Amino acid sequence: MTARRYAVTHRTEYQYSDVVTSSYGRGFLTPRDSARQRCLFHELVLDPAAADSSTSRDGYGNLSSYFHITAPHRTLSITSRSIVEVAPPAAEVYDGPSARAPWEIARPVGPDGALAAEFTLDLDPPEITDAVREYAAPTFTPGRPLIEALGDLTSRIYADFTYRSGSTTVSTQVGEVLSAREGVCQDFARLAIACLRANGLAASYVSGYLATDPPPGKERMVGIDATHAWASVWTPQNMWLGLDPTNDQMVDERYITVGYGRDYADVPPLRGIIYTDSDSSVIDVSVDVAPYEGELLNA
Repeated sequence: MTARRYAVTHRTEYQYSDVVTSSYGRGFLTPRDSARQRCLFHELVLDPAAADSSTSRDGYGNLSSYFHITAPHRTLSITSRSIVEVAPPAAEVYDGPSARAPWEIARPVGPDGALAAEFTLDLDPPEITDAVREYAAPTFTPGRPLIEALGDLTSRIYADFTYRSGSTTVSTQVGEVLSAREGVCQDFARLAIACLRANGLAASYVSGYLATDPPPGKERMVGIDATHAWASVWTPQNMWLGLDPTNDQMVDERYITVGYGRDYADVPPLRGIIYTDSDSSVIDVSVDVAPYEGELLNA
């Protein structure tokens, strides 16, 4: 299977009840490059335009954009446009020795595991509770091949939890999700990560987009996609195996990675500070991921 190219448009609009005199923002909106993914073009369009802006990379290699808007405004529009090429996973990623070996071998040890070791650590406040360990236990039986454990965990979360938009926030804890048995993609990714770390595995939180295909005979609807989140597990071959419990599948060429870290807080799409007397605001977010077959643009 050949690589796919996508045009990604991620638009966020804030509307305020009073004038904003100054707005500072930072976002992780630029798809990152990797062995399987290339960001061929990216631009960030702000309205009003920024008086100051810059880009930088964090310790994980994620690219973030900073902006400062000084023009008074009641509406702020932030549009990220990208063209990304994503190759399918090589056969050895999910069917090679590292995936077929017992899951215990994938625990980071020695010099080779030093870079992944921080991804085994719990968060603050802690997410690895007795309830998480109990939930993970049936999956991580001794000697089970890593790929089988990942597939089982992915399928169990998919079956045991209900996707319910608006049922959680970015600050909802894994324990709350485990009790309520409902959430959204970021919750299911974080639950999977907590289960993996509870067993000594290095797991990362991945933020990005998922290209969705329309049903047979139907045209693709524009603007209905959304940001997505999934989990990845490190192997001693310095590969990350991606799993998506929201959709009960392993990550393939439909997944576009923007950034990864230890948790959502490391790679939020947008965050910032505003100066205003506004007492209310409305946010509208739309994401469109479409196949791209046109000419490449110049950044």
